[in-house]
Amino acid sequence: MRIEVLCPHFAPDSAPTGVVMTAIVEAWADEGHRVDIVTSIPWYSNHAIEHGWSSKPIQTESTEWGSITRLYPFPSNKENLWTRAMGFGGFTALSLAAAVPRRRSVDAVMAMSPPLTLGAAGRLIAWRRRAPFVFNVQDVFPDVAVELGVINGARTIAALERLERHTYQMADAVTVLSDDLRDNVTAKLAAGRGKDADVSKVEVIPNFVDVERIDAGGDGNRYRAEFGLGDRLVVMYAGNVGHSQSLDMVIAAARRFNGRDDVVFVINGNGVARAGLERAASGLDNMVFVDFLPPERLGDVLSAGDVHLVPLKAGLSRSSVPSKFYSILGAGRPVVAAVDAGSELERVIHANQVGISVHADQTESFIAAIPTLVYAHSTPERFGANGRKFVESWLSPAGVAERYIDLFNRLNSASTT
Repeated sequence: MRIEVLCPHFAPDSAPTGVVMTAIVEAWADEGHRVDIVTSIPWYSNHAIEHGWSSKPIQTESTEWGSITRLYPFPSNKENLWTRAMGFGGFTALSLAAAVPRRRSVDAVMAMSPPLTLGAAGRLIAWRRRAPFVFNVQDVFPDVAVELGVINGARTIAALERLERHTYQMADAVTVLSDDLRDNVTAKLAAGRGKDADVSKVEVIPNFVDVERIDAGGDGNRYRAEFGLGDRLVVMYAGNVGHSQSLDMVIAAARRFNGRDDVVFVINGNGVARAGLERAASGLDNMVFVDFLPPERLGDVLSAGDVHLVPLKAGLSRSSVPSKFYSILGAGRPVVAAVDAGSELERVIHANQVGISVHADQTESFIAAIPTLVYAHSTPERFGANGRKFVESWLSPAGVAERYIDLFNRLNSASTT
């Protein structure tokens, strides 16, 4: 099978969606499939083109399994909505310029969102190739941006919602990461088409958790020594330091524990909210900030934490799935999560006893939950073992890749009947 993929990030770029797509493509390659990737020049870590990479608008390289076409990414700060929107538009236009002229046939085209605009590009390329089009939704846009207040104005929101709904309608299949996201997307399809809506096209294919990669790099002691954590109990948030997370609650928790010499709080990652958090944490001797580390050190990061924090802002659970949650469970560590009531994350925590969940943005409840795990003896270990067991029952990267191949085959079979 030959597959064309449009995705905003791919190895060696360190963005989580790039790590996911890279592993899926590697699994496809292992099974003999051919893949052509259209992606950006690496830029995620510092929101600038990484050292050593050319800034040519379009550059293509051949691989053993197909090709990678890298495009100028139009780096932008997430804080500036309009420059970011223009960046998405420029990247989408380059994707069309790079892919549409190709004449080779493919068996499927898949585009990843966000950015939402890649859906229209993917549909046009699929039409050109006479292949089925799969729209892969990692975060539901514009919902996330609206909930965070990044996008406002009734007309702007309405226009984006029309584009979102139209993209779902013109896709042959829409893949999402969870039942919550499926309910979100199917509701929009039904609202747009009523009884004529084909909600069966929405399929849940979760991102994998690569437990082997987590195990291979799990040297928490090295991490502790490197960043001066000593033998203190480590309460950690690891991930993007942006506006989707209520990380002010982590600072509030550290302030509540300040003065104790047995607990340290760590925020490991970069993002637009970090500078403000560092200012808020000024004077706290139990708060440590660590820069984003490369993916190969994920095991070090996760195993260094005794308790991990997942503070998701209210309203986001139906439109976003924090993949770090499942990686934490894969590392056998308990979680304290602040999430929406009734969300998939809350259900997983309660059903599998992998940690404690409180309602999103409830600072006092969040802080109160932390000592329950920090100072317990057997409970964190039991929660960690439960989490590892739960994740081990999930699909591997190869299993997720095979789910997509099965979907592509079904779409092709349906088109010939």
